[in-house]
Amino acid sequence: MFYWPKNKTDLQKLQKRYCRLMKNAYNLAIKDKEKSDLMHEEANKILTEIKQMEHHH
Repeated sequence: MFYWPKNKTDLQKLQKRYCRLMKNAYNLAIKDKEKSDLMHEEANKILTEIKQMEHHH
């Protein structure tokens, strides 16, 4: 029987969230620069967390 892990690691979740935020920030930049900047700021915080997690592994 093939087992597919249901739970992603916290690191993978953060990486996926970071990618999604960066993509959304990029798409919003044309329409709403302020909102895009806020998303970018949040993505940068997540990137810092990712780097810390990778450093501890």
